[in-house]
Amino acid sequence: MLNIRRFSFVLLVFIAACNGQEKQPEVATDFNAPLHLLQPDYQTPYGVPCVESIKEILDRMWTYLDEETPAVVINRETGAVIADFSNIDENAMLKRGAFRLASYEWGVVYAGMTLAGDITGNRKFSDYTTRRLQFLSETAPYFKKLGEEKNIREPQLRQLISPHALDDAGSMCVAFIKASYQEGAPDYRAIIDNYMNWIMNGEYRLADGTLARNRPVPNTLWLDDLFMSVPAIAWMGRFTGDTKYYDEAVKQIRQYAERMFVPEKNLFMHGWVEAMTYHPTFFWGRANGWAIMTLVEVLEVLPESHPGYNDIMTLYVNHVRGLLALQSGEGLWHQLLDRNDSYLETSAAAIFAYSIARGINRGWLDALAYGPGVTLAWNAVAQQINETGQVMGTCVGTGMAFDPAFYYYRPVNVFAAHGYGPVMLAAAEMIAMINNTFPKMNDSAIQFYSEEIVTDMPIFSVGVGLWNVFEE
Repeated sequence: MLNIRRFSFVLLVFIAACNGQEKQPEVATDFNAPLHLLQPDYQTPYGVPCVESIKEILDRMWTYLDEETPAVVINRETGAVIADFSNIDENAMLKRGAFRLASYEWGVVYAGMTLAGDITGNRKFSDYTTRRLQFLSETAPYFKKLGEEKNIREPQLRQLISPHALDDAGSMCVAFIKASYQEGAPDYRAIIDNYMNWIMNGEYRLADGTLARNRPVPNTLWLDDLFMSVPAIAWMGRFTGDTKYYDEAVKQIRQYAERMFVPEKNLFMHGWVEAMTYHPTFFWGRANGWAIMTLVEVLEVLPESHPGYNDIMTLYVNHVRGLLALQSGEGLWHQLLDRNDSYLETSAAAIFAYSIARGINRGWLDALAYGPGVTLAWNAVAQQINETGQVMGTCVGTGMAFDPAFYYYRPVNVFAAHGYGPVMLAAAEMIAMINNTFPKMNDSAIQFYSEEIVTDMPIFSVGVGLWNVFEE
């Protein structure tokens, strides 16, 4: 009897335990679940970004950069503001921030701010550029006189007053030319001519007229110098109406491409030296960025009737294809584009995102083919903007080398100014692309369509004005 009672008790406990046990979730299998709809564990957020999220990044960056680039003259001894520039004397200086106001990197920032203002309609961005360029133009004559009379130089204005390299001249020249088209703009012609005189007449050239350097060895071409010169030359063609500038811009691109573009890769090598019979090819990311940005700038202003237009367009499209073929799965590109063990770098990705999105928005590229890659690139770049508005992961200024270690170990720094303008350009152009095209997540992938797709369900066929969706 005792054994029966003991058995009954154990049985009741077992039944109670079974009744109270939570039902185990059913394992997803090929039979009972659409496994292709499982969410991947992306390292970079994947999908179509909303316009408001891009605007928030632009706002964050504007706040940071407005604070870190004051357009103010102060007394170096007392710190007092000198509002009347006629009072500039040997104790006067431009107030220091984290970044210089007249560097080539900041010429790109001015372009980015202006484009952001144009596309968002928020004038604070374009006003950033207007205020600072006007400030530079108003203070430069006083500091120039101070240098001539007392040999006192203001470091932030040295490049504007007396350019001695393409880095000093090209990017800022474009900024002043573009600003000249703004309603009510001051007369920047003297500044523009000063820059252009150096580019056309002051810079060293090879025997065939190719803009060159004697650094680090004689008769050297730096791919970076395309951007530091050619966009300004092309924009001078539009600004003056003189076609000689268009001809010169096309000539420079062709002569650089003949020496430095590698058709097998559809990429540019970073450096070329006249004395070398064999050139080690290092495809540095940001230099390729400066090259493709040059092509974008030239295509913006070069008349389609110009005999060189089709060549420039073909080079641009081929370069885009070469770049997208090497985009990483995280959306960024490697420091050396074709070497996956070199680090992922931000500024080049931002330049590529801008240059490709601009091509889509201008109708040079097909959104269906190129839109997903540029969207992935922007999503990756957006992750590199910290809460302060600083751009992370940007390679510092970089010379030319012919060994991989030099590029692999270049430092990255949030104060590397090269990243800020490209990010702003990319952000603005992405907003335009999203507004002008019809990107949509479909079957877990980013796709671009010729019309708006209003469903959030997977789309398995699309017709004109009609789409079929999968519903469980």
